[in-house]
Amino acid sequence: MKVCYCDESGTGDEPIAVMVGILVDCQRMHITKDHWKNLLDQLSEMTGKTVTEIHTRDFYAGNGPWRNLDGPLRARIIATIFEWLRDRKHHVVYTSVCKTSYHSNFALQRIPDELNTIWRFLGFHLVLAIQKYCQKEPKNKGHTFFVFDNENREEMRFTDIICHPRAWSDNYYGRAKKQSQLDQVVDVPYFGDSTDVSLIQVADFAAYFLRRYAEIKEGLIPARYTEEEHRIDGWMEVFTERSIGTSMMYPKVGRNSAEALFFDNASTSIRSLA
Repeated sequence: MKVCYCDESGTGDEPIAVMVGILVDCQRMHITKDHWKNLLDQLSEMTGKTVTEIHTRDFYAGNGPWRNLDGPLRARIIATIFEWLRDRKHHVVYTSVCKTSYHSNFALQRIPDELNTIWRFLGFHLVLAIQKYCQKEPKNKGHTFFVFDNENREEMRFTDIICHPRAWSDNYYGRAKKQSQLDQVVDVPYFGDSTDVSLIQVADFAAYFLRRYAEIKEGLIPARYTEEEHRIDGWMEVFTERSIGTSMMYPKVGRNSAEALFFDNASTSIRSLA
């Protein structure tokens, strides 16, 4: 049994939005949560303030409690967190959307009506990718609970999409004739507060840097400092070591219509990650 903790970045005015899921085996979940708390305790000691959650945007900019940590030190902490994620051997899944492409294609009715928000588009792709990845696991080991950061406006509609998926989505994971729809998804998706659900914080952290990677690579925003692109390249290299595989998210060849829907509207740099 697995749990996928999910959070998004870029659903405001940013040109690219992303969502990341941290896929955790239930048997190792408690150990990971304890280790994350220990990491936050270390950051509390460094800042002299109680840190219960890393708000990644503020952390990276050196705002709030992070003001006294200089840039090189924050960069080392970021590298440590990505290495921490890799060393726990959890898997990651991610999805992205270029908003200009999405809005244009939705207006042309090339995107299904039920995916009529950026958040739903990202969330449903994440679920489909995990379904495809986990259905090969024997003896129900791929059965997965999904936990998203609180999103009150989306919860009811998204739950309906998961409980009653449209037929077009079957194609994404090659649903067999006698296979139930989304048979790896356990129960309805859950929504929690990242302050209380620590691994949502990890998903938020990864999502922020994944989005920034894409925006810099695609020339949509300038780098903040000379070494930023090089550093983010290194962080993304560590991050993608634990990916469920591009064939599950963005297959490069032989895409069916459901896979092409998400590929064609994705960030070009993100769908090209190894």
